[in-house]
Amino acid sequence: MSLTTDANQTVETIREQHARDVPKIEFTDAEAGALTFPSSESRTYNYFTPQKQRASVYEDVTVDVQPDPDRHLTQGWLYAFANGEAGYPKEWTALKSSDWHVFRDPNGEWNQTIYRNNANIVRQIQLNIDNAKLQHAFAAWNRQWTQVVARHVGAWMHAEHGLGLHLFVPAQRDAPTNMINNAISVNSMHKLRFAQDLALYNLELSEQLTDFEGQVHKAAWMEDPAWQGVRENVERLTAIKDWAEAVFAANIVFEPLVGELFRSNFVLQVAAPNGDYVTPSVIGAGENDYERDLRYTSELFSLLANDKAHADANRAVMQGWIEKYVPLSVRAARALQPVWSQPLVKAVKFDDSFDSSKARFDAVIKTLGLKAPQEVSA
Repeated sequence: MSLTTDANQTVETIREQHARDVPKIEFTDAEAGALTFPSSESRTYNYFTPQKQRASVYEDVTVDVQPDPDRHLTQGWLYAFANGEAGYPKEWTALKSSDWHVFRDPNGEWNQTIYRNNANIVRQIQLNIDNAKLQHAFAAWNRQWTQVVARHVGAWMHAEHGLGLHLFVPAQRDAPTNMINNAISVNSMHKLRFAQDLALYNLELSEQLTDFEGQVHKAAWMEDPAWQGVRENVERLTAIKDWAEAVFAANIVFEPLVGELFRSNFVLQVAAPNGDYVTPSVIGAGENDYERDLRYTSELFSLLANDKAHADANRAVMQGWIEKYVPLSVRAARALQPVWSQPLVKAVKFDDSFDSSKARFDAVIKTLGLKAPQEVSA
């Protein structure tokens, strides 16, 4: 026998002497894989039904990311608040749904789209401002319009910031599914970004125009009678505890009657005749935000207004919200009327602007099977 063979046998003997016992795997049937779930028999390797033949990226990264005991948690919620409420109580809104999980954001908003869309908007606004500076476009503004932008366009940033931070941020936390609170969260980001757009624009104008009063918007928001109705409206909306009521009151009532009245039916109509093509590009970004936010809002409340088990009760609740918040928004809108008389070139009358806003509001609520109250039906 060779020395090599002897050495190999010696090594093998040592291995056998020092070998350790490895515990055998025992299956107790307590593992999650032994349980029966809604998707146990599925061969699609997915736990939800996509809207189309194949799931979109939005659905893959959004649907059921926030688990629900009604669907995937057999042991109930994993945590609770100090008062005993667990997870996302459905009692946090007066509306009811046969299936809260059926909602899908028609905008398909997820992480990538949020950053891409907002970055594109900010980039476009900055390009417009830079081009205006190169062309000395701000010199074409008349003094009256400069004061309107400083005082009133500046004041609008407070409305956007208040709703974004104190209405939509709390509402997105309370919504019962990840699909709903994702959409509301994007809504809050739109509001906060637009408020920032206006604040940065205000600083830019303070450098470009020697007679621009960059601080006057604060006094306008806090003291100007024209803005006290809007301020009251915003502050009352931020005090709503019911997440669905808050979103409804803001996007279905306030935005058409007050938000679009000022942004679209005043600023976008009056700026150009007064020599200003820059401000509409900033305000137009906010209008685009609202169009996107209205799409998800209309989809959500249409589902609830046509729910197979709770449609009538939900419509009654929403009609009550209309009766409650429309008078508040109408007062806020009418208080803004003096602003229409301040530009040198008065391109549109307040009554015409308000008629457009009322028509828009009426069109929005009709899709939900709701009726306009007396304050806006005439």
